[in-house]
Amino acid sequence: MKDRILETADRLFYLQGIRAVGVDTIAAEIGISKRTLYNHFPSKDALISAYLERRFVAPRPSEKPPAEQILGTFHSLERRFSAKDFRGCPFVNAVAELGSEDQPVRKIAIAFKESRRLWFRDLLLQLGVADAEGLATQLTLLVDGSIAQDLVRNDPAMARAARQAATVLLRNAGVKVGSGAAAPKPQSPAKKH
Repeated sequence: MKDRILETADRLFYLQGIRAVGVDTIAAEIGISKRTLYNHFPSKDALISAYLERRFVAPRPSEKPPAEQILGTFHSLERRFSAKDFRGCPFVNAVAELGSEDQPVRKIAIAFKESRRLWFRDLLLQLGVADAEGLATQLTLLVDGSIAQDLVRNDPAMARAARQAATVLLRNAGVKVGSGAAAPKPQSPAKKH
């Protein structure tokens, strides 16, 4: 039952917004009582934290070269941007909705964003980049910027533009970036509806 509650909360919170969805709506969607929901999650705040923790997934280990993994991030974003249910980063959305005063949510969001930055940094260290910390931060900003641009423009090509900028940053840091890694097959610029 706990998994069904989390799965439903995840879908509703992400698509409709955390503030817009109450525990009554989640319980009704599943066909359970609020009491049953509260038996698994003592408060909406606990459910929100569990939702975000469920979304906190580490990148899968890969045998691909580090530069290809880094640039592949932007290719993956382009595919996600093309999905009709893409609504941005759930961690940024949660902080935007609930405010930075919500310390548990903010703490989870910061941990997620930092884990992504450290993933970039570790790949950059494998590549021998001198300022891996700084470049990892810049790559993270490109990810978040492309997400924001896609949400505003409804244009998956924003990920492609971010990938091109990441390629320039990598080359400027002395990383050899092949043409295949820099430009995976382009997706249609129109978002599917």
